[in-house]
Amino acid sequence: MAKRITNREEDYSQWYLDIVKEAQLAEHSPVRGCMVIKPTGYALWENMKAALDQMFKDTGHENAYFPLFIPKSFLSKEAQHVEGFAKECAVITHSRLKSVDGGVEVDPESRLEEELIVRPTSETIIWDSYRSWIQSYRDLPILINQWANVVRWEMRTRLFLRTMEFLWQEGHTAHATKQEAVEEAKRMLEVYRTFAEDFMAMPVATGVKTESERFAGAVDTYCIEALMQDGKALQTGTSHFLGQNFAKAFDVKFQDEDGEHKYVWATSWGVSTRLIGGLIMTHSDDNGLVLPPKLAPTQIVVVPIYRNDEQRANVLEYAQPIVDSIKDKGITIKLDDRENYKPGWKFAEHEAKGIPLRIAIGPRDVENGNLELARRDTLEKVITPAAGIAEHVSELLGTIQNDLFAAAKKRMDDNTREVAGYDEFKEEIEKGGFIYAHWNGTAETEEKIKDETKATIRCIPMNNEKVPGKCMVTGEPSEQKVLFARSY
Repeated sequence: MAKRITNREEDYSQWYLDIVKEAQLAEHSPVRGCMVIKPTGYALWENMKAALDQMFKDTGHENAYFPLFIPKSFLSKEAQHVEGFAKECAVITHSRLKSVDGGVEVDPESRLEEELIVRPTSETIIWDSYRSWIQSYRDLPILINQWANVVRWEMRTRLFLRTMEFLWQEGHTAHATKQEAVEEAKRMLEVYRTFAEDFMAMPVATGVKTESERFAGAVDTYCIEALMQDGKALQTGTSHFLGQNFAKAFDVKFQDEDGEHKYVWATSWGVSTRLIGGLIMTHSDDNGLVLPPKLAPTQIVVVPIYRNDEQRANVLEYAQPIVDSIKDKGITIKLDDRENYKPGWKFAEHEAKGIPLRIAIGPRDVENGNLELARRDTLEKVITPAAGIAEHVSELLGTIQNDLFAAAKKRMDDNTREVAGYDEFKEEIEKGGFIYAHWNGTAETEEKIKDETKATIRCIPMNNEKVPGKCMVTGEPSEQKVLFARSY
Protein backbone atom coordinates (compact mmCIF):
# COMPACT_ATOMS: atom_id res chain seq x y z
CA MET A 1 0.00 0.00 0.00
CA ALA A 2 1.75 3.14 -1.24
CA LYS A 3 2.14 6.08 1.12
CA ARG A 4 -0.54 8.59 0.21
CA ILE A 5 -0.48 10.87 3.23
CA THR A 6 1.07 14.32 2.97
CA ASN A 7 3.63 15.23 5.64
CA ARG A 8 2.14 17.45 8.35
CA GLU A 9 5.01 19.92 8.10
CA GLU A 10 4.52 20.35 4.35
CA ASP A 11 0.76 20.94 4.25
CA TYR A 12 -1.25 20.41 7.42
CA SER A 13 -4.60 20.98 5.73
CA GLN A 14 -3.89 18.40 3.03
CA TRP A 15 -2.51 16.01 5.66
CA TYR A 16 -5.85 16.19 7.46
CA LEU A 17 -7.83 15.47 4.30
CA ASP A 18 -5.47 12.61 3.42
CA ILE A 19 -6.05 11.05 6.85
CA VAL A 20 -9.82 11.21 6.39
CA LYS A 21 -9.50 9.56 2.99
CA GLU A 22 -6.92 6.87 3.78
CA ALA A 23 -8.59 5.93 7.07
CA GLN A 24 -11.83 5.58 5.10
CA LEU A 25 -13.75 7.86 7.45
CA ALA A 26 -15.73 10.01 5.02
CA GLU A 27 -15.92 11.46 1.55
CA HIS A 28 -17.52 14.43 -0.15
CA SER A 29 -21.11 13.95 -1.27
CA PRO A 30 -22.72 15.14 -4.53
CA VAL A 31 -24.30 17.93 -2.47
CA ARG A 32 -21.75 20.69 -1.99
CA GLY A 33 -20.63 21.03 1.60
CA CYS A 34 -22.11 17.72 2.77
CA MET A 35 -20.34 14.44 3.48
CA VAL A 36 -20.85 10.72 3.25
CA ILE A 37 -19.71 9.17 6.54
CA LYS A 38 -18.25 5.76 5.67
CA PRO A 39 -18.62 2.69 7.92
CA THR A 40 -15.32 3.23 9.76
CA GLY A 41 -16.14 6.87 10.44
CA TYR A 42 -19.68 6.08 11.48
CA ALA A 43 -18.51 3.28 13.80
CA LEU A 44 -16.26 5.85 15.47
CA TRP A 45 -19.23 8.21 15.86
CA GLU A 46 -21.35 5.36 17.25
CA ASN A 47 -18.72 4.70 19.94
CA MET A 48 -18.65 8.39 20.83
CA LYS A 49 -22.42 8.47 20.87
CA ALA A 50 -22.70 5.39 23.10
CA ALA A 51 -20.27 6.78 25.68
CA LEU A 52 -21.89 10.21 25.75
CA ASP A 53 -25.41 8.81 25.80
CA GLN A 54 -24.63 6.80 28.91
CA MET A 55 -23.09 9.86 30.56
CA PHE A 56 -26.23 11.85 29.78
CA LYS A 57 -28.48 9.16 31.23
CA ASP A 58 -26.26 8.88 34.29
CA THR A 59 -26.95 12.58 34.92
CA GLY A 60 -30.71 12.11 34.67
CA HIS A 61 -31.41 12.97 31.03
CA GLU A 62 -33.80 11.21 28.64
CA ASN A 63 -33.74 11.02 24.86
CA ALA A 64 -36.56 12.35 22.68
CA TYR A 65 -36.94 13.44 19.07
CA PHE A 66 -38.37 16.61 17.55
CA PRO A 67 -39.20 17.52 13.93
CA LEU A 68 -36.58 18.33 11.33
CA PHE A 69 -38.76 21.18 10.02
CA ILE A 70 -39.46 24.37 11.94
CA PRO A 71 -42.10 26.99 11.00
CA LYS A 72 -40.36 30.18 9.93
CA SER A 73 -42.36 32.22 12.43
CA PHE A 74 -40.79 30.29 15.32
CA LEU A 75 -37.35 31.68 14.57
CA SER A 76 -38.56 35.26 14.74
CA LYS A 77 -39.81 34.90 18.30
CA GLU A 78 -36.37 35.22 19.91
CA ALA A 79 -34.58 38.22 18.35
CA GLN A 80 -30.96 37.30 19.08
CA HIS A 81 -31.55 33.73 17.98
CA VAL A 82 -32.95 34.63 14.56
CA GLU A 83 -30.21 37.20 14.01
CA GLY A 84 -27.56 34.60 14.80
CA PHE A 85 -28.90 31.93 12.45
CA ALA A 86 -30.72 33.86 9.71
CA LYS A 87 -27.88 33.65 7.19
CA GLU A 88 -27.36 29.90 7.75
CA CYS A 89 -30.93 28.67 7.31
CA ALA A 90 -32.11 26.36 4.54
CA VAL A 91 -35.71 27.33 3.64
CA ILE A 92 -38.42 25.08 2.20
CA THR A 93 -40.90 27.03 0.10
CA HIS A 94 -42.77 24.31 -1.87
CA SER A 95 -44.13 20.84 -1.15
CA ARG A 96 -43.83 19.00 -4.46
CA LEU A 97 -42.40 18.69 -7.96
CA LYS A 98 -44.07 18.04 -11.30
CA SER A 99 -42.90 16.31 -14.45
CA VAL A 100 -42.01 18.55 -17.38
CA ASP A 101 -40.52 17.31 -20.68
CA GLY A 102 -38.92 14.23 -19.12
CA GLY A 103 -37.58 16.15 -16.15
CA VAL A 104 -38.95 17.74 -13.01
CA GLU A 105 -39.45 21.25 -11.74
CA VAL A 106 -41.03 22.85 -8.71
CA ASP A 107 -44.81 22.93 -8.89
CA PRO A 108 -45.68 26.63 -8.39
CA GLU A 109 -49.11 25.66 -7.07
CA SER A 110 -47.53 23.81 -4.13
CA ARG A 111 -46.11 26.91 -2.45
CA LEU A 112 -46.41 26.64 1.33
CA GLU A 113 -48.52 29.13 3.26
CA GLU A 114 -45.63 29.42 5.72
CA GLU A 115 -42.09 28.49 4.78
CA LEU A 116 -40.32 25.80 6.80
CA ILE A 117 -36.76 25.99 8.09
CA VAL A 118 -34.58 22.89 8.10
CA ARG A 119 -33.40 22.93 11.71
CA PRO A 120 -30.08 24.67 12.35
CA THR A 121 -30.74 23.92 16.06
CA SER A 122 -33.93 23.01 17.87
CA GLU A 123 -34.52 25.53 20.68
CA THR A 124 -37.57 27.06 19.02
CA ILE A 125 -39.52 23.93 18.17
CA ILE A 126 -38.66 22.28 21.48
CA TRP A 127 -39.77 25.28 23.53
CA ASP A 128 -43.05 25.33 21.62
CA SER A 129 -43.60 21.79 22.93
CA TYR A 130 -42.48 22.70 26.44
CA ARG A 131 -45.31 25.25 26.62
CA SER A 132 -47.82 22.39 26.81
CA TRP A 133 -45.59 20.11 28.85
CA ILE A 134 -45.06 22.56 31.73
CA GLN A 135 -47.81 23.89 34.00
CA SER A 136 -46.58 23.30 37.54
CA TYR A 137 -43.33 23.19 39.48
CA ARG A 138 -44.02 19.45 39.70
CA ASP A 139 -43.31 19.22 35.94
CA LEU A 140 -39.76 20.52 36.44
CA PRO A 141 -36.98 19.96 35.72
CA ILE A 142 -37.28 18.66 32.17
CA LEU A 143 -34.01 17.06 31.09
CA ILE A 144 -34.20 16.13 27.39
CA ASN A 145 -31.51 15.19 24.88
CA GLN A 146 -31.94 14.68 21.15
CA TRP A 147 -29.63 12.84 18.73
CA ALA A 148 -30.20 14.35 15.32
CA ASN A 149 -28.84 15.99 12.20
CA VAL A 150 -28.89 19.73 11.57
CA VAL A 151 -28.28 21.98 8.57
CA ARG A 152 -26.33 25.23 8.58
CA TRP A 153 -25.67 26.74 5.18
CA GLU A 154 -21.90 27.10 5.44
CA MET A 155 -19.95 28.60 2.55
CA ARG A 156 -16.53 27.15 3.45
CA THR A 157 -16.59 23.53 4.52
CA ARG A 158 -14.14 20.81 5.56
CA LEU A 159 -14.99 17.19 6.29
CA PHE A 160 -16.11 16.74 9.92
CA LEU A 161 -14.83 20.14 11.03
CA ARG A 162 -17.47 22.22 9.24
CA THR A 163 -20.15 20.83 6.95
CA MET A 164 -23.60 22.05 5.88
CA GLU A 165 -25.24 18.99 7.41
CA PHE A 166 -23.75 17.30 10.45
CA LEU A 167 -24.73 14.87 13.18
CA TRP A 168 -24.90 15.93 16.80
CA GLN A 169 -26.72 15.77 20.07
CA GLU A 170 -28.52 18.71 21.58
CA GLY A 171 -29.67 18.83 25.16
CA HIS A 172 -32.56 21.12 26.13
CA THR A 173 -33.54 21.50 29.77
CA ALA A 174 -36.09 23.54 31.73
CA HIS A 175 -35.74 24.51 35.40
CA ALA A 176 -37.62 26.29 38.16
CA THR A 177 -34.74 28.54 39.21
CA LYS A 178 -31.81 30.37 37.71
CA GLN A 179 -29.41 28.58 40.02
CA GLU A 180 -30.60 25.15 38.85
CA ALA A 181 -30.18 26.13 35.20
CA VAL A 182 -26.69 27.56 35.69
CA GLU A 183 -25.65 24.44 37.60
CA GLU A 184 -27.03 22.28 34.77
CA ALA A 185 -25.09 24.20 32.11
CA LYS A 186 -21.87 23.84 34.09
CA ARG A 187 -22.60 20.16 34.88
CA MET A 188 -22.92 19.35 31.19
CA LEU A 189 -19.73 21.24 30.40
CA GLU A 190 -18.01 18.97 32.92
CA VAL A 191 -19.54 15.94 31.17
CA TYR A 192 -18.00 17.15 27.92
CA ARG A 193 -14.63 17.80 29.56
CA THR A 194 -14.64 14.31 31.09
CA PHE A 195 -15.56 12.70 27.78
CA ALA A 196 -12.90 14.64 25.87
CA GLU A 197 -10.14 13.78 28.32
CA ASP A 198 -11.13 10.26 29.45
CA PHE A 199 -12.40 8.85 26.15
CA MET A 200 -10.83 10.99 23.42
CA ALA A 201 -7.54 11.40 25.36
CA MET A 202 -7.80 15.05 24.31
CA PRO A 203 -6.98 17.66 26.97
CA VAL A 204 -9.16 20.77 26.92
CA ALA A 205 -9.36 24.22 28.42
CA THR A 206 -12.73 25.21 29.88
CA GLY A 207 -14.31 28.61 30.32
CA VAL A 208 -17.06 31.00 29.31
CA LYS A 209 -17.32 32.76 25.95
CA THR A 210 -17.22 36.52 25.55
CA GLU A 211 -20.44 38.29 24.61
CA SER A 212 -19.48 38.47 20.94
CA GLU A 213 -18.66 34.74 20.81
CA ARG A 214 -21.62 33.34 22.75
CA PHE A 215 -24.49 31.34 21.25
CA ALA A 216 -27.27 33.39 19.69
CA GLY A 217 -29.97 33.73 22.34
CA ALA A 218 -27.82 32.66 25.30
CA VAL A 219 -27.03 34.61 28.46
CA ASP A 220 -23.78 32.67 28.89
CA THR A 221 -21.98 30.10 26.75
CA TYR A 222 -19.53 27.72 28.38
CA CYS A 223 -17.07 25.82 26.21
CA ILE A 224 -14.27 23.29 25.97
CA GLU A 225 -11.35 24.26 23.73
CA ALA A 226 -8.74 21.82 22.44
CA LEU A 227 -5.36 22.58 20.87
CA MET A 228 -4.55 20.83 17.62
CA GLN A 229 -1.08 19.78 16.49
CA ASP A 230 -0.74 22.80 14.20
CA GLY A 231 -1.22 25.16 17.13
CA LYS A 232 -4.80 26.16 16.32
CA ALA A 233 -7.68 25.86 18.76
CA LEU A 234 -10.82 23.85 18.10
CA GLN A 235 -14.06 24.49 19.96
CA THR A 236 -15.23 20.96 20.67
CA GLY A 237 -18.29 21.43 22.86
CA THR A 238 -20.57 24.16 24.21
CA SER A 239 -23.13 24.43 26.99
CA HIS A 240 -25.46 27.43 27.16
CA PHE A 241 -27.33 29.10 30.00
CA LEU A 242 -30.31 30.55 28.14
CA GLY A 243 -31.85 32.44 31.05
CA GLN A 244 -35.57 32.99 30.44
CA ASN A 245 -35.17 34.16 26.84
CA PHE A 246 -36.89 31.22 25.16
CA ALA A 247 -39.44 30.80 27.95
CA LYS A 248 -40.57 34.39 27.42
CA ALA A 249 -40.49 34.05 23.63
CA PHE A 250 -42.75 30.98 23.77
CA ASP A 251 -44.68 31.93 26.92
CA VAL A 252 -43.56 28.92 28.97
CA LYS A 253 -44.59 29.48 32.59
CA PHE A 254 -45.08 27.30 35.64
CA GLN A 255 -47.04 27.73 38.84
CA ASP A 256 -44.70 27.58 41.83
CA GLU A 257 -45.50 26.18 45.29
CA ASP A 258 -46.97 29.55 46.34
CA GLY A 259 -49.32 29.61 43.35
CA GLU A 260 -47.35 32.31 41.53
CA HIS A 261 -46.81 31.98 37.78
CA LYS A 262 -43.18 32.34 36.68
CA TYR A 263 -41.16 31.89 33.54
CA VAL A 264 -38.91 28.81 33.54
CA TRP A 265 -35.12 28.89 33.17
CA ALA A 266 -33.37 27.07 30.35
CA THR A 267 -30.17 25.48 29.07
CA SER A 268 -29.02 23.88 25.85
CA TRP A 269 -25.78 22.04 25.08
CA GLY A 270 -24.26 20.05 22.25
CA VAL A 271 -21.36 18.30 20.58
CA SER A 272 -21.18 17.08 17.01
CA THR A 273 -19.25 15.00 14.49
CA ARG A 274 -16.69 17.83 14.71
CA LEU A 275 -15.30 15.72 17.56
CA ILE A 276 -14.00 13.28 14.95
CA GLY A 277 -12.05 16.10 13.32
CA GLY A 278 -10.62 17.01 16.72
CA LEU A 279 -9.66 13.41 17.39
CA ILE A 280 -7.83 13.17 14.06
CA MET A 281 -5.83 16.35 14.60
CA THR A 282 -4.98 15.59 18.23
CA HIS A 283 -3.34 12.18 17.83
CA SER A 284 -2.69 11.24 14.20
CA ASP A 285 0.71 11.15 12.49
CA ASP A 286 2.17 11.00 8.99
CA ASN A 287 1.36 7.28 8.73
CA GLY A 288 -2.36 7.80 9.25
CA LEU A 289 -5.03 7.89 11.90
CA VAL A 290 -4.20 7.22 15.56
CA LEU A 291 -7.17 6.29 17.75
CA PRO A 292 -7.49 6.04 21.54
CA PRO A 293 -8.49 2.46 22.44
CA LYS A 294 -11.67 3.51 24.28
CA LEU A 295 -13.18 4.81 21.02
CA ALA A 296 -11.51 2.66 18.36
CA PRO A 297 -14.10 0.59 16.44
CA THR A 298 -11.49 -2.20 16.23
CA GLN A 299 -9.04 -2.19 19.12
CA ILE A 300 -6.81 -5.05 17.92
CA VAL A 301 -6.22 -6.61 14.52
CA VAL A 302 -4.54 -9.97 13.97
CA VAL A 303 -2.61 -10.46 10.73
CA PRO A 304 -1.58 -14.05 9.88
CA ILE A 305 1.63 -14.48 7.86
CA TYR A 306 2.20 -17.57 5.71
CA ARG A 307 3.59 -18.72 2.35
CA ASN A 308 1.49 -21.76 1.54
CA ASP A 309 -1.82 -23.41 2.42
CA GLU A 310 -0.29 -25.64 5.08
CA GLN A 311 1.28 -22.69 6.88
CA ARG A 312 -1.96 -20.77 6.57
CA ALA A 313 -3.94 -23.57 8.22
CA ASN A 314 -1.42 -23.88 11.05
CA VAL A 315 -1.25 -20.13 11.70
CA LEU A 316 -5.04 -19.71 11.70
CA GLU A 317 -5.48 -22.70 14.00
CA TYR A 318 -2.96 -21.12 16.39
CA ALA A 319 -4.50 -17.65 16.10
CA GLN A 320 -8.15 -18.51 16.72
CA PRO A 321 -7.85 -19.34 20.46
CA ILE A 322 -5.84 -16.13 20.91
CA VAL A 323 -8.61 -14.13 19.24
CA ASP A 324 -11.28 -15.85 21.33
CA SER A 325 -9.47 -15.23 24.62
CA ILE A 326 -9.04 -11.55 23.83
CA LYS A 327 -12.67 -11.23 22.71
CA ASP A 328 -13.75 -12.74 26.03
CA LYS A 329 -12.17 -9.69 27.71
CA GLY A 330 -14.69 -7.45 25.94
CA ILE A 331 -12.04 -6.19 23.52
CA THR A 332 -13.02 -5.66 19.87
CA ILE A 333 -10.63 -7.74 17.77
CA LYS A 334 -10.54 -8.62 14.09
CA LEU A 335 -8.75 -11.53 12.42
CA ASP A 336 -7.72 -10.31 8.97
CA ASP A 337 -7.48 -13.58 7.05
CA ARG A 338 -8.07 -12.09 3.60
CA GLU A 339 -6.11 -14.23 1.15
CA ASN A 340 -5.62 -11.78 -1.71
CA TYR A 341 -3.65 -9.16 0.21
CA LYS A 342 -0.04 -9.38 1.33
CA PRO A 343 0.77 -8.83 5.04
CA GLY A 344 2.65 -5.60 4.30
CA TRP A 345 -0.39 -4.15 2.54
CA LYS A 346 -2.59 -5.14 5.49
CA PHE A 347 -0.14 -3.57 7.95
CA ALA A 348 -0.28 -0.27 6.07
CA GLU A 349 -4.07 -0.33 5.83
CA HIS A 350 -4.60 -0.99 9.53
CA GLU A 351 -1.97 1.59 10.40
CA ALA A 352 -3.79 4.19 8.30
CA LYS A 353 -7.06 3.30 10.07
CA GLY A 354 -5.47 3.85 13.47
CA ILE A 355 -6.12 0.44 15.04
CA PRO A 356 -4.37 0.72 18.43
CA LEU A 357 -2.72 -2.72 18.50
CA ARG A 358 -1.64 -5.13 15.77
CA ILE A 359 -0.77 -8.77 16.34
CA ALA A 360 1.25 -10.54 13.65
CA ILE A 361 1.55 -14.33 13.72
CA GLY A 362 3.80 -16.36 11.42
CA PRO A 363 5.03 -20.00 11.27
CA ARG A 364 7.99 -19.25 13.55
CA ASP A 365 5.63 -17.77 16.16
CA VAL A 366 3.56 -20.95 16.05
CA GLU A 367 6.70 -23.02 16.66
CA ASN A 368 7.90 -20.83 19.55
CA GLY A 369 4.55 -20.03 21.16
CA ASN A 370 4.99 -16.30 20.50
CA LEU A 371 3.45 -13.45 18.55
CA GLU A 372 4.49 -9.95 17.49
CA LEU A 373 2.74 -6.95 19.07
CA ALA A 374 2.88 -3.53 17.38
CA ARG A 375 1.58 -0.35 19.02
CA ARG A 376 0.00 2.15 16.62
CA ASP A 377 0.86 5.20 18.72
CA THR A 378 4.60 4.57 19.10
CA LEU A 379 5.06 2.10 16.19
CA GLU A 380 6.98 -0.06 18.68
CA LYS A 381 7.13 -3.80 17.93
CA VAL A 382 7.88 -6.53 20.46
CA ILE A 383 7.87 -10.32 20.45
CA THR A 384 5.86 -11.64 23.37
CA PRO A 385 4.61 -15.05 24.55
CA ALA A 386 1.09 -16.01 23.51
CA ALA A 387 0.40 -17.34 27.01
CA GLY A 388 -1.53 -14.77 29.03
CA ILE A 389 -1.88 -12.51 26.00
CA ALA A 390 -5.47 -11.47 26.78
CA GLU A 391 -4.49 -9.95 30.13
CA HIS A 392 -1.40 -8.38 28.62
CA VAL A 393 -3.17 -6.60 25.77
CA SER A 394 -5.97 -5.48 28.06
CA GLU A 395 -3.41 -3.69 30.22
CA LEU A 396 -1.53 -2.43 27.18
CA LEU A 397 -4.65 -0.82 25.72
CA GLY A 398 -5.07 1.08 28.98
CA THR A 399 -1.45 2.18 28.78
CA ILE A 400 -1.92 3.41 25.22
CA GLN A 401 -5.01 5.39 26.25
CA ASN A 402 -3.09 7.06 29.07
CA ASP A 403 0.01 7.67 26.97
CA LEU A 404 -2.00 9.37 24.24
CA PHE A 405 -3.53 11.75 26.76
CA ALA A 406 -0.16 12.43 28.38
CA ALA A 407 1.45 13.24 25.02
CA ALA A 408 -1.40 15.56 24.02
CA LYS A 409 -1.37 17.23 27.45
CA LYS A 410 2.37 17.83 27.26
CA ARG A 411 1.99 19.33 23.78
CA MET A 412 -0.77 21.64 25.01
CA ASP A 413 1.21 22.66 28.09
CA ASP A 414 4.36 23.25 26.05
CA ASN A 415 2.39 25.49 23.70
CA THR A 416 0.53 27.51 26.34
CA ARG A 417 2.18 30.80 27.26
CA GLU A 418 1.46 34.07 29.06
CA VAL A 419 2.29 37.53 27.71
CA ALA A 420 2.09 41.04 29.15
CA GLY A 421 2.41 43.36 26.15
CA TYR A 422 0.67 43.55 22.79
CA ASP A 423 3.90 43.50 20.77
CA GLU A 424 4.94 40.32 22.56
CA PHE A 425 1.48 38.88 21.89
CA LYS A 426 1.80 39.58 18.16
CA GLU A 427 5.11 37.73 18.07
CA GLU A 428 3.93 34.78 20.12
CA ILE A 429 0.65 34.26 18.28
CA GLU A 430 2.62 33.60 15.08
CA LYS A 431 4.04 30.49 16.80
CA GLY A 432 0.54 29.13 17.44
CA GLY A 433 -0.77 27.71 20.68
CA PHE A 434 -2.76 29.07 23.60
CA ILE A 435 -1.82 32.48 24.96
CA TYR A 436 -3.05 33.99 28.21
CA ALA A 437 -3.18 37.79 28.27
CA HIS A 438 -5.10 40.60 29.96
CA TRP A 439 -8.02 42.21 28.10
CA ASN A 440 -10.10 45.21 29.13
CA GLY A 441 -13.42 43.43 28.55
CA THR A 442 -14.63 45.55 25.60
CA ALA A 443 -15.87 44.26 22.27
CA GLU A 444 -13.88 47.02 20.52
CA THR A 445 -10.56 45.77 21.87
CA GLU A 446 -11.55 42.16 21.17
CA GLU A 447 -12.34 43.06 17.54
CA LYS A 448 -9.09 45.03 17.16
CA ILE A 449 -7.04 42.03 18.28
CA LYS A 450 -8.95 39.76 15.92
CA ASP A 451 -8.50 42.10 12.95
CA GLU A 452 -4.79 42.65 13.55
CA THR A 453 -3.72 39.13 14.58
CA LYS A 454 -6.51 36.73 13.48
CA ALA A 455 -6.62 35.53 17.10
CA THR A 456 -9.84 35.30 19.09
CA ILE A 457 -10.65 34.95 22.76
CA ARG A 458 -11.35 31.25 23.07
CA CYS A 459 -12.71 31.58 26.60
CA ILE A 460 -12.57 33.43 29.89
CA PRO A 461 -11.28 30.76 32.30
CA MET A 462 -13.69 29.93 35.12
CA ASN A 463 -11.48 27.93 37.45
CA ASN A 464 -8.22 29.90 37.27
CA GLU A 465 -7.34 32.32 40.02
CA LYS A 466 -8.26 35.86 38.99
CA VAL A 467 -5.12 38.00 39.01
CA PRO A 468 -5.87 41.65 38.14
CA GLY A 469 -3.65 43.42 35.64
CA LYS A 470 -3.64 45.79 32.69
CA CYS A 471 -5.06 45.16 29.21
CA MET A 472 -2.20 44.34 26.86
CA VAL A 473 -3.68 46.67 24.20
CA THR A 474 -5.07 49.68 26.08
CA GLY A 475 -3.42 49.53 29.47
CA GLU A 476 -6.84 49.71 31.13
CA PRO A 477 -7.65 47.60 34.21
CA SER A 478 -8.36 43.89 33.63
CA GLU A 479 -9.86 41.43 36.11
CA GLN A 480 -8.00 38.38 34.81
CA LYS A 481 -6.14 36.94 31.86
CA VAL A 482 -8.20 35.33 29.10
CA LEU A 483 -7.28 32.61 26.63
CA PHE A 484 -6.42 33.59 23.06
CA ALA A 485 -5.64 31.47 19.99
CA ARG A 486 -6.12 31.28 16.28
CA SER A 487 -8.81 28.71 15.62
CA TYR A 488 -10.73 26.52 13.21
